[in-house]
Amino acid sequence: MSLFAAQIYPGQGLGFLVLGASLHDILTRLKAEPQRFPKLDLVYEYTSPVKEPVVLNLPTNGLRLRFDGPQQRLRLIEVLDFTKSQLTYKDKDVLRPPTAAQTASVQPEILSGPTFRHIYNRLLGPTFPGEYIQPETGDETGMGVYVLSYPGIAFTFPLSGSSWSPKKDVVSLLSSSTSHPASSMAIFKGDSWPDARERLYVQTIDPRDTFAAIFKGKEPVADEVRLVRIHGEGHLEVVRPDAVPPFWIKLGLTSPQELVAVLGPPDAIYRKNDQRMSIHKARPASRTYSRTDERLQDDSTDTDQSSAHTATDDSDEENEDGEVAGNVSGECFYNYFYHGFDILISTPATPSQCPPSKKPANPEGIVPTNAPSRLVASKVILHGNVPGSYPFNRHRRCRWEIVYLKPEKGQDVVNSESPFEEVEERLHQEWKSIYKNTEEAKVRQRGMVLNRDWGDSPGSSCELLGGWEESVGGKRTNPSGTEDVRGLGNTTLFGFPGLVFEVLKNGTVSGLTVF
Repeated sequence: MSLFAAQIYPGQGLGFLVLGASLHDILTRLKAEPQRFPKLDLVYEYTSPVKEPVVLNLPTNGLRLRFDGPQQRLRLIEVLDFTKSQLTYKDKDVLRPPTAAQTASVQPEILSGPTFRHIYNRLLGPTFPGEYIQPETGDETGMGVYVLSYPGIAFTFPLSGSSWSPKKDVVSLLSSSTSHPASSMAIFKGDSWPDARERLYVQTIDPRDTFAAIFKGKEPVADEVRLVRIHGEGHLEVVRPDAVPPFWIKLGLTSPQELVAVLGPPDAIYRKNDQRMSIHKARPASRTYSRTDERLQDDSTDTDQSSAHTATDDSDEENEDGEVAGNVSGECFYNYFYHGFDILISTPATPSQCPPSKKPANPEGIVPTNAPSRLVASKVILHGNVPGSYPFNRHRRCRWEIVYLKPEKGQDVVNSESPFEEVEERLHQEWKSIYKNTEEAKVRQRGMVLNRDWGDSPGSSCELLGGWEESVGGKRTNPSGTEDVRGLGNTTLFGFPGLVFEVLKNGTVSGLTVF
């Protein structure tokens, strides 16, 4: 295994590990180099995986990365073992390789990290006094830690309680013969560690600024989607960085050309071919069938491994009224893994009805007269990238808000971090007027269990894409090695007008389809 070699950028990053980068981006990069990063341990709170921080341990490399839960942005980089990575600052080694004589004469712990003298004289220079943390009660060693902070970077030195005195200056404390080398290092955004830790997971970090500073504009960063606001009637407001105006996706109207012009070309194109949920579609009492011999067409731009690349016959049921997915009509998904969502491109249909509390934007629900002859965005799937879920790390996490559910006094905005129990209650209140009675509402909004373990997932009614076998947090083996365990297990689908939620057993929304 080759050592991970990286430059330190205080307040910005460690090599390609950049503060503000998404969990999806970091995991994708690490998984691309299994020889250098052979082991990835993901730690998250089972009951609240999108609210509490997510920790990614790299034990082979001596690193630990901390991400916030809602945005899944890298907030803190920790070096826990200096000997397992080759780190430099302005081309100077943080831990100088020992000579043969030093290896033979010096105690091993002395060579485990940079000394204060090396940090002070060769790397960073003088700084303000640090912070001493007393040993825990009952600690027989009596060892506390002294945290020495510089802007954007801090070092932790073991220091016994008997050696600590507030009257001693930092040079006297850490340069004495009894002092120990640094045991860990942290890279963060802030002037000092005491200042940064108070707002570590809530401060705003713009990855564009960090990337530009480190790579000097050589690697342009696309304008990320920060939030998707759902306004009802198939209207979605795509919010991007502050200086970039929002972009509106109007289902049934927005063309593929408009999507590509604003969002860029899709990362992949998925040709729909799964019809296992078509039985749940509403059908008229009588229908005339016609048999046509249509086959799936191969497309060189179809880079999604879960797409069908072989020609297959379509059944009578699949051919009716142009409902065939992936046929010559050109119906397909635009996969935007970097943005965190997929968009179904198909022939237009009347968008979902207007929420009762909102004035209709299109009172007559008119589809343009030339609509049948062109393709438009008809559905959007927003992915939660929930740790432990079956599709984890296929997409970056996409945050959303349901704008038409205006919060009353004491209520929070319904968003991607809201427990589904709360989301369900608010939606019940919004849509209860369209049903005859409570029983009808319960029947129409009951859940449907979705099993992710048996091959590819269904892909028609709710457009849930399969093919996540290679993702982190997907297929795992229990300690006995006798059976497979799939993260958080089966999910349940809940439908409301214009919305389909995929909900995990812990009540977290894993995905949201807007149509």
